[in-house]
Amino acid sequence: MNWKKKKDTPEAQTPEAAAAGKGPVPFLKKNWKWLVPVLCVAVAGGVFLLRPQQAKPASVDASYTEAAPERRDVTNTLSGTGTLNPANTYTVKSLVEGKVLTGTIEEGDIVEESNVLYTIDSSDASTNFEKAEIAMQQAQRSYDKVVDRQYVRAEVAGVVSSLKVTKGDEVTSGQEVAVIRDSSRMLLTLEFPAADAANFSVGQSAAVTLDGTFEQLDGTVTSVSGTDALSAGNLLTRTVTITVKNAGGLTTAQAATASINGVSSIGSYQAERTLTAQAAGTVTSINVQEGSEVAKDDIILGLSGDDLTESIQSASESLRSAEISMQNLQDAMNNYTITAPISGTIIEKDAKVGDAVKAGDTLCIVYDLSYLEMSINVDELQISSISVGQKVQITADAVPDKTYVGTVTRVSMKGASNGGTTTYPVTIRIDDTDGLRPGMNANAEIVVAEANNALVVPNAAVVRGSYVLVTKDSPSAANADTAMEAPEGFVYVPVKTGVSDDDYTQIVSGIQEGDTIGYDPSSVSSDSYYDDGGYIMPF
Repeated sequence: MNWKKKKDTPEAQTPEAAAAGKGPVPFLKKNWKWLVPVLCVAVAGGVFLLRPQQAKPASVDASYTEAAPERRDVTNTLSGTGTLNPANTYTVKSLVEGKVLTGTIEEGDIVEESNVLYTIDSSDASTNFEKAEIAMQQAQRSYDKVVDRQYVRAEVAGVVSSLKVTKGDEVTSGQEVAVIRDSSRMLLTLEFPAADAANFSVGQSAAVTLDGTFEQLDGTVTSVSGTDALSAGNLLTRTVTITVKNAGGLTTAQAATASINGVSSIGSYQAERTLTAQAAGTVTSINVQEGSEVAKDDIILGLSGDDLTESIQSASESLRSAEISMQNLQDAMNNYTITAPISGTIIEKDAKVGDAVKAGDTLCIVYDLSYLEMSINVDELQISSISVGQKVQITADAVPDKTYVGTVTRVSMKGASNGGTTTYPVTIRIDDTDGLRPGMNANAEIVVAEANNALVVPNAAVVRGSYVLVTKDSPSAANADTAMEAPEGFVYVPVKTGVSDDDYTQIVSGIQEGDTIGYDPSSVSSDSYYDDGGYIMPF
């Protein structure tokens, strides 16, 4: 029988085709329009259902270690490294130029302050100093003479027979102002041949014979003129003055013959001495009256004037200049002998005998090794816990198995910033230095806080800076902070912390020895800071 096929009836399918038509792909192709919204809703719901819950302060899944607070000593130290330096260092340099004459020191020698280290040839400097000394003496004499010109002094002892000026008078240089009569001594003035007088000297004895009586008197040469004069007989002569004591019989009318070294001359006596002004000026004071007795060098009157004042000022300045020049050369002379500026050890010798050195050349280096110093840099967060006088433990890799004690001597107020962090230098002094040397690297530990027999817990047990987790059956659980959600069987108790080291933190209050604490050992932080008397572990 033959059947007709309908247009909308599919052709007969093979078994393979039938199997293929029943798979998921044809289904998705046929129903994708309504399946897409359904899938979106399903994904959103899965995300909501599978989203993890917000983390709680303490995870109930964490594994906590239980322990009891214990008592132990806690010490917090601050560590740093630095280089050892001598107490004092001095580089001895030459201040002058010359040849090294002596220098017996050697490296390692111990010297005391002011010990002679070197001497340098100073022959040229000595000559210059001698010249300066002579110039200063000349300036001193010149100054003294100029100053003395403002006074008229008695040249001999005697009686003021007359005053030729009054106060306020203007006088000129060389003007006669007073006359002094010396009746106890008479001056015999004679002219001797210049050739003979050149051999006379002040203080020399003279034999005097009075004319008429031929009385013999002893005289003394008091002056010999330094220039020759031509006498009436065309003979070169020099004036010689001889002093003779007057027993009362001598007068100015008396003549006499004097003999010196066998050479004789005739002269007459003088009993008066006329005084003259040495400079022009105004008479400002008269210190004697006519008829009064005066001694030699007594001031008869005083003078003043602009020219005189200027002359004195100029002489004073010249003298001061000469004094300064001589002092400078004296100081320079001292520089040719080099002494130790400090007590210490010669650690370097750079000059030896025979070397020619110049100003500025290094001769040697001296270290004061009476103690050593080192400097460490302390962070700005910890510098407030350092103070002068704190003890420091010092170790050096070069000296194993030995610990030294140092002392903080200076905490600098000036810091240095680097990378956003400021550090401050702290200077440490070490007095016992056996085995240590300058230049060695050393480690320093400063005890900044300590507590003995303190109640402590592991650092990991302190969370959020001031909380400890305790079991609910602990005595201190009654102090729990109920606002903080704790793991099953635990509560958070607020505590006050004290000193902390690398492992333990002191608990000042909040928990007690009978409590049982819980903590996660893996949550401990290595960072800590010191606040309110103790180190606080940040959460």
